[in-house]
Amino acid sequence: MSKMKQRNLIAAAVALLSSTGASALELNAGDYKFTVNGNINVHYIYSSCENNASLIGGGLACTENGSAGNNSSISNGLLPAALSFGVITQQAGLDIEAHFGFYPGVSSNDGGSPNLQQGAPIGSNVGLATTGLDVRQVYLTFGNKDIGTFLFGRNFGLFGFDAIINDITIPGVGAAGAAAGGAPANTTLGSIGLGYLYTDTLAQINYSTPDFSGLKATVGIYDPLNPVAGAVNQKSAPGFHGKVTYTTELSGAKVYLSASGLTQKQNDQGPLGDVSYTASAVDFGGKVSIADFEFAGWYYLGDGVGTTALFLLGDASAAGLGKRESDGFLAQATYKLGATKFGINYGESNLDRANGEAASTLVKSNKKVTGGVYHSLTKNLTLVGEVTSIEAKNHLGGKNEALNFNVGTFLSF
Repeated sequence: MSKMKQRNLIAAAVALLSSTGASALELNAGDYKFTVNGNINVHYIYSSCENNASLIGGGLACTENGSAGNNSSISNGLLPAALSFGVITQQAGLDIEAHFGFYPGVSSNDGGSPNLQQGAPIGSNVGLATTGLDVRQVYLTFGNKDIGTFLFGRNFGLFGFDAIINDITIPGVGAAGAAAGGAPANTTLGSIGLGYLYTDTLAQINYSTPDFSGLKATVGIYDPLNPVAGAVNQKSAPGFHGKVTYTTELSGAKVYLSASGLTQKQNDQGPLGDVSYTASAVDFGGKVSIADFEFAGWYYLGDGVGTTALFLLGDASAAGLGKRESDGFLAQATYKLGATKFGINYGESNLDRANGEAASTLVKSNKKVTGGVYHSLTKNLTLVGEVTSIEAKNHLGGKNEALNFNVGTFLSF
């Protein structure tokens, strides 16, 4: 498998689902190699949402929409479709690469960001609409096996990446998210906010060490993010993130371990005055593969980073208070029988109140369990079926429950 394909989420999904590591198209022109790969995935998603549900700010269990407690949609899953272009060359002893990743959806979306739907009628599923397009990756790398690799550009972050890339729902749907409503986004949730925070794509500059007998490390800076629902504030310093991985074999078992983290200063402007704090988060976990079985798990702990997305509900600045703590984990087991893989995972994300913050409808926990069947009809075409149960609770004891079922296909190339 090429190094470029190891560095982006779509290619990693292709590697998980396909027995071949070659790109769909490789063209050599002088000193350059041009590559193309990607996927198309489409699913029918049926969601059963609770009627007269409790109000939960940040809850991920769908609720009744008008008089309809159930919803059907045809949408992408956890991954949008993708078309990824790469350029590879070697000059003066350096391996140099550039990458562009384009991610279209199949759902109607004219509301700006494909994953932050706007209010109706803009962003809702109406006639004369078109789908949305993400440009998630634009980056270059240079280096070699002796000095390591430098990355400049927009790419997936380090914190939380391994949890999502090893989630069994990556070719499927997991929690339906926006697909359980009238205006589906480009993607569903998988286990985002239900066991891990979304790694997101960040403008960043990183350095990765060479491989030291299975041990590798990456450190870097990223363009600091404002709170999802907060004011736009200038930052005096970048955010910092890092990651360490270790790969080995023990008595025939393949073992992969990783730990990652990030930190960033926030200056959130609330109605009762500015609230400044340093947000940080760490996660660690790994996976063990023994014959046809694989077991995986990741745990995260955050202080001021919030839940579901980076810096969503991370502080109580509206009440003039500081940051909130959060944590969560994802546990997973799979078994492969011939061309069919069976899997189950359980995820949980928890959000505490800030010091001095009164109990409210703020989400306290989001939990889910997903059972899935993934059958490789060919080496590139996978048939997917999943059932997911979701529960959300707030800090007043209110609870919502939801259930979604999906069947679909995932084609990698």
